[in-house]
Amino acid sequence: MPVIKASSLRDLKLRVNIHDVVARTVALKKAGGNRFKGLCPFHAEKTPSFHVSTDKGFYKCFGCGKAGDILTFVMETEGLQFTEAAETLAKRFGVELEFEAGSGGPTREERSLRQEIFDIHDLAADFYRQAFLAATTHGAWIRDYWVKNRKFTLELADEFKIGFAPVEDRALADALIKKHFTDDALRQCGLFFVRDGAAITAATLRPRFRGRLMIPIRDHQNRVVAFTARQLELTPQDDPAREAKYVNSPETPIFTKSNLLFNLDRARSHATDGHPFVLVEGQLDALRCWSVGLKTAIAPQGTSITDGQLLLLRRYHPQVECFFDSDSAGQKAALRFLPMALKAGLEVRFLMLAGAEKLDPDLLFLERGLDAYAVVKKQSLGAMEFAVRSLLPNPLTAGAEQKARTAQALFEIVAQAESDVARSGFVSEIAQLLRIPPAALERDFRAVLARQAGAARYAPPTAESSATVAPRISADAHTRGVEEHLLYLCLHHEPLLLAMAAQLPHDWIDTSTLAGRLLDRVLAEAQHNGWPGREHLDQLLETQEEKALAATLLFEPPGDEDLVKFANDGIRALQRRHHEPRLRQIELEIASQGTNGDPHLFSLLKQRAEIIRQLQNPPRLQVAS
Repeated sequence: MPVIKASSLRDLKLRVNIHDVVARTVALKKAGGNRFKGLCPFHAEKTPSFHVSTDKGFYKCFGCGKAGDILTFVMETEGLQFTEAAETLAKRFGVELEFEAGSGGPTREERSLRQEIFDIHDLAADFYRQAFLAATTHGAWIRDYWVKNRKFTLELADEFKIGFAPVEDRALADALIKKHFTDDALRQCGLFFVRDGAAITAATLRPRFRGRLMIPIRDHQNRVVAFTARQLELTPQDDPAREAKYVNSPETPIFTKSNLLFNLDRARSHATDGHPFVLVEGQLDALRCWSVGLKTAIAPQGTSITDGQLLLLRRYHPQVECFFDSDSAGQKAALRFLPMALKAGLEVRFLMLAGAEKLDPDLLFLERGLDAYAVVKKQSLGAMEFAVRSLLPNPLTAGAEQKARTAQALFEIVAQAESDVARSGFVSEIAQLLRIPPAALERDFRAVLARQAGAARYAPPTAESSATVAPRISADAHTRGVEEHLLYLCLHHEPLLLAMAAQLPHDWIDTSTLAGRLLDRVLAEAQHNGWPGREHLDQLLETQEEKALAATLLFEPPGDEDLVKFANDGIRALQRRHHEPRLRQIELEIASQGTNGDPHLFSLLKQRAEIIRQLQNPPRLQVAS
């Protein structure tokens, strides 16, 4: 296995800013000094507890406890091994890696399956793109279809790398086999049909997509992970999915459709206050929006939105406008979306097309351009007004029973919001819209919540509810133990670390604790190998727990206290803990010996005197301020 030189890794970490790495996945906001914060990518949350320190090169979530550096972040978020993460970062930021003599770079066989499939999709996207541009009959036909039938420009096709899957062509399979991708990668990439047990050859790799318009699907880090293929007149009759208007890539090791939104990789940089995400139903709707200048449009992968997609969306911006087709199916989908959006902590509005029941976003923007957005925005409805109109179109003429049933359905939606303030506001809106006394509606809503709480209390535990959750680590964690206290001081004051390494005996440290093991390792490194600097601390961290602890301590800036005094107090505490049990044992032995002049008694008295002397004169660190 290739081994990257330690000096090369240090150079990578010095040259790559952790903010630039994390910001590809998390929307970060300034949090003072060289710190940023955002919503954690490792667990669902609505209040940011994920912090990044650019001067320390660490991230830390104070909600779930995840912590680490640029390499750890890429390993966790992209599912890569250590060497793969380093290579990915080096390639992404233009840093050349050096390998230990004799180890060389990684061979094709040593690369991860995921990385191979990413590479296959890059090559496939280029292949389909070239087929779209080809000076052939089909190439001319698909470009004509794109411009005249779909009413898009060739510039947009170039921007999104729109392609074409040839009708009968094994050229893609041939090209991938020549690149020596593994059989596993070719079987699992989702681009081919392969019989179980069949040997991998160009003949056995039957293209999944033939004679279709190809839309690359990218993850939020701009990597091609799948394709959506649009049916054409050129789609052959023997295509197994010939009648399907759209065919999507199957799920693969790099593609889970429920966790991905089309165009989020681009839209996230445009979503700001006053410019919310616009959720449309399909990729071509999103492309139409982009083409007219509405840059925040996104679309789900498939027919329905999922919790995972909305949590991903919430990381980047909390506001979203839902703009589904105004037909019955589109409005039902919008109503299903509403409680999920509230649960994810999103602020939602619904864009409406008054008086145009069958008009969809694609046609609207094609005919009227970006001006149409201003029109539908003025006609937009808040969450509760949309829900009431969907469930009870004519509340003024509805009877008491109808209103009661509608209110119960609305309560199920409102209950998904976690904020009591939001819930109360929604109930007040419903009361006004349904013309119901607010006090009566509030009582009914509280009754619904009480029933739900009772049902949850007696429900059997689910795998999610019974799963172990990482405990929240308090901000004053360094006060919980002497070793952790001293480790905190070492990480924030290098002269203290060097002085402590010279004077603190290792056998005083309790290495049965996490903090003790890490303190012992840090001091040994400083004593025997020289301290390389805090920016290289991660090289000493062996487990995720150690990384979490180190990040927690690093994120606590020292105050105006006398750190040297605190260090000396800690060392004295370790000395007492180490010596006093032995001193008590010696005194018990002396008491049992009496004064018979036994040589062993003399030795005990000498040992006791030495321990007392040491306790009276503990090591004291002298560190220049």
